[in-house]
Amino acid sequence: MRRRSVLTGAVAAAGAVTLGLNPAARAQRPGASRAPELLLGDFPVVGRVRARRAMEHLRVLSDRIGQRIGGTESEHRARDHLAGVLRDLRYRVRLQPFAVPDKYLSALALPDGTTWHAGASRFGALGAAATGPLLDADTGAALPADVTGRVVLLVNVPTGSTAVHDAVARGAAAVLIGRVNAPLAGKTSAFSPTLASAVGVPVLGLAQFHVERLRAAPPASLTVSTTHHASLTSYNVIAERPATFGGQGVVMVTAHYDSVPGSPGANDDGSGTALVLELARVLRHLPTHRALRFALWGSEEQGLLGSRHYVGGLADAEAARIAGVFQNDMVATSHGPASAYWLLSVDGGDNATTREVAAAAARLGYDPRVHGPVARGSSDHVPFHERRIAAANFSWRGEGGPHQLEPLYHTPEDTIAGNVSAERLQVSLELIGAAAYRLACSRA
Repeated sequence: MRRRSVLTGAVAAAGAVTLGLNPAARAQRPGASRAPELLLGDFPVVGRVRARRAMEHLRVLSDRIGQRIGGTESEHRARDHLAGVLRDLRYRVRLQPFAVPDKYLSALALPDGTTWHAGASRFGALGAAATGPLLDADTGAALPADVTGRVVLLVNVPTGSTAVHDAVARGAAAVLIGRVNAPLAGKTSAFSPTLASAVGVPVLGLAQFHVERLRAAPPASLTVSTTHHASLTSYNVIAERPATFGGQGVVMVTAHYDSVPGSPGANDDGSGTALVLELARVLRHLPTHRALRFALWGSEEQGLLGSRHYVGGLADAEAARIAGVFQNDMVATSHGPASAYWLLSVDGGDNATTREVAAAAARLGYDPRVHGPVARGSSDHVPFHERRIAAANFSWRGEGGPHQLEPLYHTPEDTIAGNVSAERLQVSLELIGAAAYRLACSRA
């Protein structure tokens, strides 16, 4: 019997089982413009993917672990969870280590027991802690002559200002630096401040969320601490299952699992990571002509370090085997205006991945919500494109263009409660699942 016939029969059997267990697979999808017109191979995917199951992983990443900073223990905790899930699914899992730059991080402990995470300046005291009453000095233009023992908050300090050094010279126990944007500009994230010269007290870079909270309910005192994380190793988590019928190609479904300082990274990119794990569950036993490879990148937020390390290590023959890379970055925001699902290739051109997702959208009735492909980098599809591998990033953003990100992007408010839509996550699961599976079933 020909292999194509065997594959068709196997998919038909899987589809029949799915239809028997879940007739709703034929029903109009939530958020779709019409009832679906599915191909046989769509049923075992669309009928089985569940946003609620993906959310279980997202709760571990965002709620239990929280910030996942590349190369630090927080990222390693996430790595271990991901590897464990994929091993339990009987994938061949490998951890790919790579060195990453030092990190400068901080914590703020409030009297009520709450702890916030932020950035630290490498020009300030590291491995240090300070406790004191908070003084909001705004831009520092009217800084008091004596701030001895105080934790001084400076906000929107003008370029060239000496406010930080002035505060230290006048006795500050620590300095907090924040930036507050106008409401429509998007909130600012935590950062590691750069100073003109070193100072002898902790200097922290706060997110706008922290500044707003401190000003809304100023604590009587707070404790700040800084840590220098050196000699760091980050990891890619890679899982694979072979083609059912001995094909030579590979289809990849990917996301990054790290986050920026201070952010629990629910949408960016816990959502993409949870999507990868759920599709790994659904696709693990389905017949294919191509191997399926699931990759979760470390240290994306420091410059696509994980994916660049991976692609840089591919031999030309191995790179040529990859038929397509479906990179999922920010696939579940609940921000109302981010109602467009964007197909983002580096050069704006169509390729195997964007074509399959667009076709899946048409079959499922989601095509009015899908935009592109348009040109956009800034995610882990870039290194693959540079090796001439078909790849694209898939993401929910504003109707006006992929630059229209949700205002909670990269902030402490990127939480499940504040920035994740289960309905949009379900749409993403169905689109990527149907598209990746169809490409994996193809021999051409």
